[in-house]
Amino acid sequence: MSLLLFSAQLYPFQSIYATTLSFAAVACEHAFCRGCITEWLSRQPTCPVDRNPITNNNLRAVPRILRNLLSRLNITCENAMYGCTLVLKLDTLAAHIEECEHNPKRPLPCEKGCGFVIPKDEYKDHNCFRELRSLVHSQQQKMGELKNEINDQNLVINELKRELNLVKDFMRAMRVSNPAMRAIADQMERDEVMRWCNGLARARVTRWGGMISTPDDALQLMIKRALSESGCPPHILDDLMENCHERRWPRGLSSLETRQNNRRIYENYICRRVPGKQAVLVLQCDNTHMNEDVMVEPGLVMIFAHGIE
Repeated sequence: MSLLLFSAQLYPFQSIYATTLSFAAVACEHAFCRGCITEWLSRQPTCPVDRNPITNNNLRAVPRILRNLLSRLNITCENAMYGCTLVLKLDTLAAHIEECEHNPKRPLPCEKGCGFVIPKDEYKDHNCFRELRSLVHSQQQKMGELKNEINDQNLVINELKRELNLVKDFMRAMRVSNPAMRAIADQMERDEVMRWCNGLARARVTRWGGMISTPDDALQLMIKRALSESGCPPHILDDLMENCHERRWPRGLSSLETRQNNRRIYENYICRRVPGKQAVLVLQCDNTHMNEDVMVEPGLVMIFAHGIE
């Protein structure tokens, strides 16, 4: 049906296509509503009036003067069959339909407590328990799918880590005989430490007096496990754990007396939290501003009984 023939029938009748009268064929200039011509072309690529070949690419918007004329047409609300008696201008119809109290699809919030928004015509059959159970089931399915994706990604990550470790082992083996390879391997190790360091949260020590300078083997093992799980580069892990005891600390921290005399230096340390533990890392890469009498490579591990934020 052409646009002009269709528009003659708009009042007193109503059509859902009245809000989309906007397309005309380029060649023949016959005009149609969006819904009608889209449905027609899905079955046959011809003009409904003269049967000349056209496609969606041959359609364009109708002239503005025609759109302005149509916007002034009076039209009944499409919810007239449900009790709406309003007659509106075509250009205000779409906004009215969204808010029309007679619209059977107008969304209504459930007043029974489930929090769902339900179309008006489905409200009387709404069951909170059934809807919530369906939602839970759907979320559980999504969680299962996500877990499977995570497991697949973990397999890929583990394989990449294995290959990366092989490359690192190869470069370490080559560094002895090849100075250029040695420099590349050293830089890779420094970059690895920096990435790990930047991924750790900053920490603030509120009670330096709670420091455990001579941790026992069990406590050291617990801290080592936490460092390993945090992604600590393997090539510095053992050195860091050696540096968790005062016997390996630099001369400015080597005894209780020197630590008490140099307590002011603690305020200048940049500390990283050992995840989940009352312990901090004072890494060389973070603390290049500190003197060598209070820093060692690759850094210090300081364990506390309390006082870490």
